[in-house]
Amino acid sequence: MGNYLLQLEEKGFKFGEDAISFIYFGKQFTKSSDHIVTVCIELTLKFQKSFDASFYLSLLETMKTHDVQTRKRAYELAEQLGFLGAKG
Repeated sequence: MGNYLLQLEEKGFKFGEDAISFIYFGKQFTKSSDHIVTVCIELTLKFQKSFDASFYLSLLETMKTHDVQTRKRAYELAEQLGFLGAKG
């Protein structure tokens, strides 16, 4: 997951220490895999255009509630919930 955050920073997304700490907090709080965490970060950035901690945590909880295990299923659920107008 650390490599993913570094890749995003190389693309211009800057995460402060508070955001990085919250990302790891959300991972631990929801007991989510690195894979689902990275998908939720990606979706958060797509929907919010910046890192929104409460939105990210809500996504993690939603993915956990629906037992989402794959990126494809995460995007399908996001679309079902009205976050995506078209598939991402």
